[in-house]
Amino acid sequence: MASKVRSSKVANSKNGSLTPTEARNSTAMMRALPSDPDTPKIARNAEDPQYKRQTASHERSLAETLDLVPHAMLARLTGGLSPFSVYQTWLDWAVHLTASPGKQMELWQKGLDKLIRAHQLALHTLYDGENCTDCIAPLPQDYRFRHEEWRKPPFNLYYQNFLLIQQWWHNATTGVKGVTAEHERAMQFMTRQLLDVLSPSNFPLTNPEVQERTRAEMGLNLLRGMRNLQEDAERLRRGKPPVGAEKFVVGDTVAATPGKVVYSNHLIELIQYSPTTDKVRHEPLLIVPAWVMKYYILDLSPHNSLVRYLVGQGFTVFMISWRNPGSDDRDLSMQDYLRLGPLAAMEAIKSITGADRLHAAGYCLGGTLLSIAAAALARDGDDLLASVSLFATQNDYSEAGELKLFINESEISFLEDMMREKGFLEARQMAGAFQILRSNDLIWSRILRVYLLGERPPMTDLMAWNSDATRMPFRMHSEYLRMFMDNSLAAGRFNVDGRPVTLSDIRLPIFALGTETDHVAPWKSVYKITFQTDTDVTFILASGGHNTGVISQPGLPGHHYRIQAHRSSNPYLPPDDWFAETTIIEGSWWPAWSKWLAARSGPFEAPPPMGTAVDGDEQLPDAPGRYVLQH
Repeated sequence: MASKVRSSKVANSKNGSLTPTEARNSTAMMRALPSDPDTPKIARNAEDPQYKRQTASHERSLAETLDLVPHAMLARLTGGLSPFSVYQTWLDWAVHLTASPGKQMELWQKGLDKLIRAHQLALHTLYDGENCTDCIAPLPQDYRFRHEEWRKPPFNLYYQNFLLIQQWWHNATTGVKGVTAEHERAMQFMTRQLLDVLSPSNFPLTNPEVQERTRAEMGLNLLRGMRNLQEDAERLRRGKPPVGAEKFVVGDTVAATPGKVVYSNHLIELIQYSPTTDKVRHEPLLIVPAWVMKYYILDLSPHNSLVRYLVGQGFTVFMISWRNPGSDDRDLSMQDYLRLGPLAAMEAIKSITGADRLHAAGYCLGGTLLSIAAAALARDGDDLLASVSLFATQNDYSEAGELKLFINESEISFLEDMMREKGFLEARQMAGAFQILRSNDLIWSRILRVYLLGERPPMTDLMAWNSDATRMPFRMHSEYLRMFMDNSLAAGRFNVDGRPVTLSDIRLPIFALGTETDHVAPWKSVYKITFQTDTDVTFILASGGHNTGVISQPGLPGHHYRIQAHRSSNPYLPPDDWFAETTIIEGSWWPAWSKWLAARSGPFEAPPPMGTAVDGDEQLPDAPGRYVLQH
């Protein structure tokens, strides 16, 4: 049965469907449409609630326009963080704490106890500083005070008092009766961020490691640090990549797996990679990366390229490379990303290879978009997909970790006003939000090493890729944030072509990957796919974080994973129980996924045509294409 979703991937002004060749020329189509700001650039379903909400922004009154100007100016000053949201959080906590004399008494008692412990530590340090024991231990994930010099006076007093204060503020921001769970988590987060700024590890006069290095090098470390700071500030001002990133050249050092762009439209280039085996599996594989960053995290250096590994296992691999949108793309929507992205790519792959079915894998936001596409195809009875693989992908945002603290009506409205001015969200603003989630590891430890100790850590391919971010168009990002806030996909309220889709319609085999220390997509949130769908799900939990857990090439020491298949006929297994009963397997998870794909693939056969575009267009470039080079 032909899918209505696939047949209407790109709708023209006459509501017809475009062939893949015509879809490639959608740039010209978009430019030909009216430029009036009240007219959307791509025809859409007028009954779609998301469409109505977004297009309403084009019909602003004078009062709304006047509101937009100060909001946008304030957003630039705060880096996109809504001060109204921060004030709401603080007010909820402060009012309830003021009305809780019992909690106040408890905090006075805890404060007095910590003061006594700090006083006893000072006396013990005075009389026997060499053998003084700590009165409080850092958290396991806190690496700031592991240098042995922190155990010597007076530095032990500095960091021990800091930890006592940190613990007291944790007690003060938790357990206040009446405060919403959302505001309690936000208060903890904001307080922790402020305290991290004041950590004694951040200042030369209170950091023994910095003082030891300064004495040993006669201050040369601080001179190097000043030079590093000046160089980094200049590169940031000019929009240049960080020091050392120039060694990783896209198409040469990274993103170097041979292939060719075989399809292109306004939003994507589709890369087909050259086979390296005499025979390949019958079903091709489409990979849908996140559009927040460039696609080549999955095709880094030759030794850690997931694409190169899969091609070597006999799979015909296709990769989507997303366009880096500009202000002209402000009206691109989630529906456009769906139609011009995975759905258009699937049609092109089917046309090129002649395969009736294909495997599809999505990473992070790309996995969310792939889940929507799979649910829409299932809703319309289309069996194009043979399986779905989701890497670090959340489809239910009810437990989305600390990233959820940034998503509320005040914050989204604030971001919308800021994005509406330029038409997109700056790449550095999104990167900054992710860095704040791990400020100790990504901000303060860097300040210590690079600017105080004068060390410039060697650039890696992953670090270079991480600095190569993309922008996000206003409308799409606004729709995604509201989907995140409303949790509409998990609730079955997200619409495709004016009708809702639900994950429970997906009956395909699913391979889902979570990573142990993921701060963007916590693994227990990723694990929810096991009960969101009515199908067999193989869940794997790999060591590492959001990126390092995915880039886990065979032969890399220190990596491990857990894996277990959940049958649709079996009762639900909570994540903690799943973790307790699965055993650790040393090594990379890539071979396990390759084996899983092979078990659901047909026999080997001759490779499909290579480098023949849908219409034989000879102007399409070789991999990595043009879009990945856009800045």
